Amino acid sequence: MFSGLLGLCLAPGAGAVTDAEFDAAFPPEAETGHVNEGALEFLATPPSGRAHAHSNRITLTASSLQDGWASLYQCHDNLDSVSAAQIVYNSERIRKLRVASVSGIGHARVEGHTIQLEDVSDTAGLCVHAESRVVQPLSTGRFVVRNGPFMRRFLDGYYPMHVRLEILLPPGGWTLEHSQPAVQPGFAVTRRQDSIEADAWFEGKLVTEFYFMPADSR
Repeated sequence: MFSGLLGLCLAPGAGAVTDAEFDAAFPPEAETGHVNEGALEFLATPPSGRAHAHSNRITLTASSLQDGWASLYQCHDNLDSVSAAQIVYNSERIRKLRVASVSGIGHARVEGHTIQLEDVSDTAGLCVHAESRVVQPLSTGRFVVRNGPFMRRFLDGYYPMHVRLEILLPPGGWTLEHSQPAVQPGFAVTRRQDSIEADAWFEGKLVTEFYFMPADSR
């Protein structure tokens, strides 16, 4: 399912999803005009209905530049109201996964590299702590932070999703060289002295890459 990155997928859980639950959580094809099959499509104008949203705070330390592991705090809002669902991470890029807080969900438990959800209401919220392997050192003191693929998937369709990323940089001066995808309507990147923030509205699968270099190397 994933390509070696820290990834997240919202998918139906083991329990059956009823037709009523599906219609409530996912817009019918007649209203959307199409069903996205995985191609990344940024949304310059956020959709009018509810869309799953989650925020990620990734904290890098000096050791992150050596072993690739960083602290992750992630929160989910506007979860789809279904009887069962799961949040799936890349098994090789996540560790020490635990639920930090939960509301509007009957039961949430960690199973390996997944979080299994039961009785998810339309007011549900969930936050988790983990360590994620997202950093890759490059030549001449540079490094890249990779995340994804992020997706909100049900069966063969991909639906609108809102992702916010905050990357807190390790000690020392760092400059953002460039990012992938490029900044465009639906994908904004804000540079700060010790961090960067990205905000994305999209359908399909999103992978982000942020390339950093020492500030004094220019």
